Amino acid sequence: MNLEAILKAAPVIPVVIIEDLAQAVPLARALVAGGLSVIEITLRTEVGLDAIRAIAAEVPEAIVGSGTVLTPAQFEQSVAAGAQFCVSPGATDRLLDGVEGSPVKLLPGIATAAEAMKLIERGYEFAKLFPAEVSGGAAFLSAIASPLPQLRFCPTGGITAETAPGYLKLPNVVCIGGTWIASRARLAAADWAGITAAAQQAVALGAQRR
Repeated sequence: MNLEAILKAAPVIPVVIIEDLAQAVPLARALVAGGLSVIEITLRTEVGLDAIRAIAAEVPEAIVGSGTVLTPAQFEQSVAAGAQFCVSPGATDRLLDGVEGSPVKLLPGIATAAEAMKLIERGYEFAKLFPAEVSGGAAFLSAIASPLPQLRFCPTGGITAETAPGYLKLPNVVCIGGTWIASRARLAAADWAGITAAAQQAVALGAQRR
């Protein structure tokens, strides 16, 4: 799948921090059961890459991506583990140069109009606004929609089920990233049914769009 198809698969991409590798596969199955097949596993823990590898191998219905990718080496490791897309909180020249030409695409992060323009100059059509809520949120994205129509966004960072509709109604927002669906509390409790229910509610947000 190309990056556009991945981002359009559902209104919300769960952003997940996995501390215990044993959680990876049941988590992915719970999310897929709730209608969210695209999952971002961050590299903020030592088991991040192994979690991606396990999901890619055991949950073929899932489209697993790698988050918090900071270097070309992490990008390459993520792809080798089975990531079908990668996400970074920002976009350095070193990272952008390092991923150029890869069939696996990067969703780079921005927080300002200048950073967005830099991505446009490099031919990017999709970016992540991060951290969304403290970088201007839906108001910021609405303000740059007209002067920078070349770029569409997956805002992430501080978004909740309550604030999500305000983002999803914007024409330059493809989807949002959310941590609330598979929260640390739900993971710690192995609340797979609760995660499936939260995923179903996230899918329903798509009905509220435009």
